Amino acid sequence: MKTVQGDEIPLVRGLEYRGGMFHSRRLLEGTPGTVDNFQLSIGVSQGDFYSPRHRHNFEQIRVQLDGEAYFDRDGTMTPGVVGYFPEGVFYGPQSQKPGMVSTTAVLQFGGASGCGYLSGKETRAAMEVLNTLGEFKNGVFRRKEPLYGKKNADGNQAIWEHHHGRPIVIPKPRYPKAIMMDSGNYNWIPVEGAPGVSEKLLGVFTERRTEMGRLKLDPGASYQAKGRGVYLVLRGTGMIGDTAARALTTLHLELGETAKITATAEMEIMHFGLPNLAGVTMTTQHDEDPADEISEAAE
Repeated sequence: MKTVQGDEIPLVRGLEYRGGMFHSRRLLEGTPGTVDNFQLSIGVSQGDFYSPRHRHNFEQIRVQLDGEAYFDRDGTMTPGVVGYFPEGVFYGPQSQKPGMVSTTAVLQFGGASGCGYLSGKETRAAMEVLNTLGEFKNGVFRRKEPLYGKKNADGNQAIWEHHHGRPIVIPKPRYPKAIMMDSGNYNWIPVEGAPGVSEKLLGVFTERRTEMGRLKLDPGASYQAKGRGVYLVLRGTGMIGDTAARALTTLHLELGETAKITATAEMEIMHFGLPNLAGVTMTTQHDEDPADEISEAAE
């Protein structure tokens, strides 16, 4: 069990391999090198932020907190919209209106394929080396000398390949595109056995049961949270065990762990149910080689 006060985490510059200005608060991280590694951050992007159309070998859940984020053919994220970006699925390009500041909670994590997820430290180390071998521009890494037959590659792809020392292979997608869910259009359903607690279950995905939903606690109500998952307080005040909770307070629970959440003022909480990857081992072999398709983003 781990509890973090998100508003005490400083904003730092990040995603330099994309275009424009981006800062984030890194609230939680898992264990690097493991199949179920993850990272939760609060990203703040300026109006000049740009990311080309690309895809990953890991999964993402995005929760729009403020402002808007545009994903071209995949839709627009406005406050309250939750986006599920499955591994292997192209999305974007991502941009936003000039002068707009967009704030998004982003959970990135290893998915059912067993490809894992690179930590922030691993990503930065690879990026620093790559900066000596070429340049990142508008989300694309442009190498002075080709590697694995490609001179240009999506920035994240180039970082992954440098860290692992081999070409990236993307798992076949389980879904055709990113999925946008407007939580404002869901109804609150009372949680059985927890008076004063309601839930909006937004979705459960893949055979490993990646889950996302919102919880609402009336003043004085209590909820028994359980793992494996992450809980992010969106508004209100209360207690998580013996720890005071407020907006951006974050709780991480592993399988078998529980924590009591009690509201002193009405609370709304985002629940990220991390996939159960029991029995899944890190893998590098899949049926699909994405080298040519990723050129859609890189050329």
